[in-house]
Amino acid sequence: MTLSRRIFMKIAGSAVALTAGLSPALATEMPAPFDNAGEVKIALVRYLSTGDFFQAYLSGVESQAAAIGVDLRVFDSRQDAALQADMVDQAIALGVDGIIIQHGLTEAMQEAAQRAIDAGIKVVAFDVNVENAAIPQVEQSDYLLGKLALEQAVADNGEAWKAGYVYVAGIAPLDRRDVAWQDVQEQYSGIEEVAMFGTLDNPIANSVANQARSVLQANPNITVMFAPYDEFAKGVKIAVDEAGLTDQIDIYSADVSTADISAMREPGSAWAATVATNPAVVGEVSVRTLAMLLAGEEPGHNVVVPPTLITQAFLNDNDIKNMSDLSANMPQFAHADVSVPAWMPLPAR
Repeated sequence: MTLSRRIFMKIAGSAVALTAGLSPALATEMPAPFDNAGEVKIALVRYLSTGDFFQAYLSGVESQAAAIGVDLRVFDSRQDAALQADMVDQAIALGVDGIIIQHGLTEAMQEAAQRAIDAGIKVVAFDVNVENAAIPQVEQSDYLLGKLALEQAVADNGEAWKAGYVYVAGIAPLDRRDVAWQDVQEQYSGIEEVAMFGTLDNPIANSVANQARSVLQANPNITVMFAPYDEFAKGVKIAVDEAGLTDQIDIYSADVSTADISAMREPGSAWAATVATNPAVVGEVSVRTLAMLLAGEEPGHNVVVPPTLITQAFLNDNDIKNMSDLSANMPQFAHADVSVPAWMPLPAR
């Protein structure tokens, strides 16, 4: 018996759906262009890739792309804004159907994103504001990432303390977290920022550590470090450990990884709390949002993955050693019910 291409693709789609826990009936209802598996091409164009967060994000993008049967191309600009814009043009020239822009600078990516739209390509942006109403913005509710961490800092340290703040302007998620920092300072007049520093030079943690050493020497009255990106927090922790100040300074951050969990659980660690989503889940949501656009569906302009507070005490009390343990103890880490239409196959768990 000879199978037609369309029947073969439907059978293949059923197998994908069974792996993802969906029924075969739903798999046969994959909308165009996903009813012909393997014919959809998408690109991930990255600005930031250093660190555990971005490796986990990429794994989520890859697993969700595989679940829906698309051809994924990955472009990594390594924090070169001009190169990232050029890579968008490379993706356009390849004839991709959709592009995920992951981080970047607004001034560099705004025109590049518009060129993709003009070429008839669907675009989703993760943690970069391209200022385009046609492009959904996927984010982790960065304001809440900052606000929840700072609320924990207040709970632990009271309403008056001297703070060091790690910040690099112009990066959308950091800018949104900065709004939370400004709001908390306005709310609590006793909180004083005595030093602000930060860099995205690779390797980020070591570069921040170099800065933090000088900051700690110049400002011995600092008792709280707000480092709302885990690579920043790693760098601050290096400097705090070297200075022997682990019992005098608390570090509050955003994002989480297995390496972060290990660092937070070290005996006497200054890293008191972080607020995070599972970066792999955010990667999955980014692909699903793009897939919805390609299927002619509307995911909404702001696609938000809600974050969760993770304290050092919670990690120790539950003997959490890695991201798998964290997902088991926090179900919202294993999956976010965001951008999940009924036809969408999910990655195998």
